[in-house]
Parts: sequence; structure tokens; C-alpha cells
Amino acid sequence: HLYHPLAWRLARALAHTPLTPNMVSVFGGLLVVAAGVVYFNMDATGGTWALGWPWGALLGLVLHMSWHVVDGADGDLARITGKTSPIGEMVDGICDYLSHIVLYVLLAFVLTRQIGAGAAWAWTLAAGASHIVQSNHVEVQRRFYQYWTYGVPWLNNAKDNGAGLFGSGGLFARLFEPIARAYLRLAAGMTPHARQIDAAVGAAMASGDDGRLAAIRAEVAREQKPLLDFLKLLGPNPRAIVLGLAMLAGSPVWYFFYQAVVLNDAQHHDR
Repeated sequence: HLYHPLAWRLARALAHTPLTPNMVSVFGGLLVVAAGVVYFNMDATGGTWALGWPWGALLGLVLHMSWHVVDGADGDLARITGKTSPIGEMVDGICDYLSHIVLYVLLAFVLTRQIGAGAAWAWTLAAGASHIVQSNHVEVQRRFYQYWTYGVPWLNNAKDNGAGLFGSGGLFARLFEPIARAYLRLAAGMTPHARQIDAAVGAAMASGDDGRLAAIRAEVAREQKPLLDFLKLLGPNPRAIVLGLAMLAGSPVWYFFYQAVVLNDAQHHDR
């Protein structure tokens, strides 16, 4: 309710500038990295920047939360300017994942100062792997819901023809295609029943059977909406806040515990 209106306003302002959605995606990733740099260097966790408590942690939190606004603005800008594409969607995802990898590495260095390298990296890897799986699950469920209910296409609906998944034989398309396929394979493994619904929706659209399509969409809205509401707990919004609170408490270990134990337990009981 806070991020989406701000993202929309930012996108409308940027629509009159030379900035592209991909540039906005990169800037959003840099905000995440900046948050990690602050968390690593702030004096409250053993760094050299004399920011003082709680200002260092609050600065990192503000930077990380600002990413949510920018992360929504790139997609809104693409829709406003008519520049939506599977490659743009992939650039957005890669910026998100790479920036959070950098963030986790910096947090691992912070935790190494506190509990030693072995335990620090064990927590980091457990939390990082959990982050990847949970983020994939949340995003894929959201995108499936938008396609099934409103017909909004996404990477899963991109043409897989002789030109490749992105419909292009260019350098960037060839570079991103293996990553995109791995992403979709992970999604298929976590949501096997979604393929059946996806096929039914696609068949109804292709045949022009509006009655069948309306029935499927009504059932999806009834069954899927509660799941999406629950999956917000696994999404990025609470994670940024929990990380900020953990850094206010003086250690990223509390965030890693939340990511690797609490959220995995919640996801397991939701299945």
C-alpha cells in the first residue's frame, strides 16, 4: 500500500526522461548494494564509519526500503512507455538477485567479525539458498495469478521458437536464456499443479471459450488470493524490515535465522 503508489508516481515522472526501465532496474540494485555497504561499515557492527547507533542501521534500512519503490517503478515505467519485454523482465530479476548476493556477502563479513568465518558462512549460505527458493516461489505464484486472472503475459509465456526463449538471437538473449530456463525449471518444480491450470487457461484463450475462461478465472481468484496474501510474508517487503531490525539489534544472525528457519517453516506448513 506504500510502495506501489510511490513506484507509480516515480515511473510517471521518469516517463518524460531518457531513462529506460533497465537503467531503473540497475539503480535499484545499487540501492541494495549501498544498504549492504552501510551495514558492513557502520561502527555498531565493528565497521569504521562513525555513524552511531541507531543511525547506521536506520540509513541501511531506508536505502533497502527505497529499493522496493524503484523495483516497482521499472515495471511501471516499462508499461507506461510500451517497453515491456522478456529480456527487460530478466534484467530486472538479475539485478535483484545479484544485488542481494552482494548484500549477503557483506552481511557474512559482518557476522564473521562476530562469530567466526565458519559459522558465519554457514548461516549466510543457508539464508541465501532459502532466499532464492522463496523469492522464486512468491514471484512465480504472483505472475501465474496475474496471467490466469487478467491475461498479463510474463516470461513463462514467451515464445520458444527457433529464435530462442526471448524471440531473439542477440548476445544478451543468448546470455540470459540459460538463466531464464533455470528460473522456470525451479518454478515448475515448486508449483507442479500450476502447469495444469496454465494449460487450461491457455487452451481456453486459444479456443476463444470465454465461458470456460471466466469459470477458471473465478476459481483461481477464489483459491489463489488467500495464498497470495500469505505469501506476502515470504516476499521482499518484510525481509528488508526484519534485516533492519536485526542490524538495530547488532547482528545479521537474527535476520539469517528468520530467513533460514522461520520462513522455511512457514513455507513448509503452507504446502
